[in-house]
Amino acid sequence: MKKLNVLWSILMAALLVVTMSFPARAQGVKTIKIGVIGPMKYMQGKNHWNGALLAAEQINAKGGVQVGNQKMRIELVRADSNEANSITDATNAMERLITRDKVKFVVGGFRTEAVLPMQDIACEHKVIFFGCGAADAQLCNRLSQNYDLYKYWFRYTPFSSPYLVKMLFNQFDYVAGIIKETLNVPKLKVAVVTEKALWADTLTKMAELLVVQKGMELVGTWRPSAKATDVTAELSAIQRSGAHIIFTAFSDAVGITFVKQAGELKIPAAIIGTNVEATSDSFWKNTQGKANYTMTSASYCPGVESTEFTKAFIEGYVKRFGETPNYPADTYSAIYYALVPAIEKTGTLDPDKLVAFLETYEHKNSVSNLKYINDTEGKPIHEIAFGPGYATGIAVQWVNGKQYGIWPYKWKMTPSSPAVTYKGVVKYKVPPLLIQKYRVNEQ
Repeated sequence: MKKLNVLWSILMAALLVVTMSFPARAQGVKTIKIGVIGPMKYMQGKNHWNGALLAAEQINAKGGVQVGNQKMRIELVRADSNEANSITDATNAMERLITRDKVKFVVGGFRTEAVLPMQDIACEHKVIFFGCGAADAQLCNRLSQNYDLYKYWFRYTPFSSPYLVKMLFNQFDYVAGIIKETLNVPKLKVAVVTEKALWADTLTKMAELLVVQKGMELVGTWRPSAKATDVTAELSAIQRSGAHIIFTAFSDAVGITFVKQAGELKIPAAIIGTNVEATSDSFWKNTQGKANYTMTSASYCPGVESTEFTKAFIEGYVKRFGETPNYPADTYSAIYYALVPAIEKTGTLDPDKLVAFLETYEHKNSVSNLKYINDTEGKPIHEIAFGPGYATGIAVQWVNGKQYGIWPYKWKMTPSSPAVTYKGVVKYKVPPLLIQKYRVNEQ
């Protein structure tokens, strides 16, 4: 009898393990299928997946999503878009998600050139697509041209290129003011270096214009490949120009190459702007410790809290994946703070009803207070509001192997705007090489 009891216990334990191993739908539980699309072999795609996975795990652990009178669990479907290398791969991945995998919603997307046709596919199938990576303004401007088709697209992160420029130049003004005061030079010299990519085209032109408008000298503009493995020619020219500031716009691997080689050449200039790779914990190691005093715009930094939800998200992400999230990981917020509340509050999975709800759904997430704005004619375009009280972004600086949040630091978008400083933000530090170079020249 004792042996029978033991065998029965073993059998029941085995049955429990097998039952837990089956997908929810195999156990009779209905699921909501969400596609996660991105360049999964790269940091951006990995963050897309990790953010979505963390959201799904936390929601399912609470019992799932309340849809009307039933509970449904989230089921994620991973799709490698390979969009940094092939637009065709990206569109095929989106087609498979919708026609083969039958997903109800999609989050992700990174490279604008690929997201545009992916957006077409999702919207033609009336599948809500939360963009969590591409910045070009035309992604939202398309709604002004054909709302009925493109209304299923919502930007979630980052804010659009024109706002990105505003943010970057607010950060630029802050840093340039500290550098000018520290060096005591009459006119700062600025080099503009942006990768060859659609999202950076408008930003580059505006950067060139604004540098001159701000009374600084533009020493030149360089547009290396997004995947360049050698930029010594560009850096040598910049070094000869005597630039005090190098304004960058990198979203791909060139961001590692540029900073590493600038460090090897010991170029006495402040590297600022945006560099997606520099937001990663591995950036210090990937540049072989040459990233000291590099600054970049970002969404997250350990110790910086832009909303009351930031700290819990960063800590949860680090505990689950062993590293700090960067902005494509906002697939988490798109699911946790936007999609799921929309479903629960409307009690439906109907895309048209969800679109109508989401357009007016102002909410806080792990990085900002998110509100969708209209175009100049008052038409909804599902674009994110930028400025104090809404999305602002942050900036981080690498100092001796650690990231520090350095912006917003008592920032006012306009003289009448409230000053913004997030908990944990500290003052920017001027690179010692820059100080040494120009103090010597003044003597």
